Amino acid sequence: MDFEMVMQELETLSKERMKKTYISNGAHEPVFGVATGAMKPLAKKIKKNQPLADQLYATGNYDAMYFAGIIADPMVMNEADFERWMDGAYFYMLSDYVVAVTLAETDIAQDVADKWIASGEELRMSAGWSCYCWLLGNRPDSEFSASKIASMLDQVENMIHDSPERTKSAMNNFIYTVGISYLPLHDKAVETAKAVGPVEIKRDKKKSSILLASENIQKEIDRGKLGFKRKYVRC
Repeated sequence: MDFEMVMQELETLSKERMKKTYISNGAHEPVFGVATGAMKPLAKKIKKNQPLADQLYATGNYDAMYFAGIIADPMVMNEADFERWMDGAYFYMLSDYVVAVTLAETDIAQDVADKWIASGEELRMSAGWSCYCWLLGNRPDSEFSASKIASMLDQVENMIHDSPERTKSAMNNFIYTVGISYLPLHDKAVETAKAVGPVEIKRDKKKSSILLASENIQKEIDRGKLGFKRKYVRC
């Protein structure tokens, strides 16, 4: 399938209700409103196709950009490609659930994520922390430096309440992910979660939400999920 055919197919799959949901979360036109599950049959036909993924991502259409992440070939993408994709990621559903997810399947994931965390830019920082969440939730514990992850937990504890809103959310998720999916530092993550306490996320035109990593960690423990690892990062 070529670019035009994919765009037509995505438009055919659009639902007004999904479009409203995406816009309420920060998407802006152009956007069709395609449920992610509805994209799977199309993705199976195409499989990985990086040139097509780049074409789709460059449209600025939210659904096309999301689909680009599904059919991307992360192993042929380099750091410049991910920086370009981040430049186009104008809200968190792109930065954290498209770019960060795709980056998490590469060998350069930690190096790039570290740079984004240190960037001082809200969505790059959010993507960096989110990338670590995808990594920790999928890869063996042995692939990570315990001292590095411990230092990152300390960084979160010291900085989370003064960070930008989307970065706060990703940092909070990092505590939770370490607590559940990275067993060497489970206890430290629990201590960090308690020290951080409630995290308020302010949202435009909506009520603030309160995140509590300690509660979420305990819920997953109660469900027998300690040590959980995903089989796949991308859907």
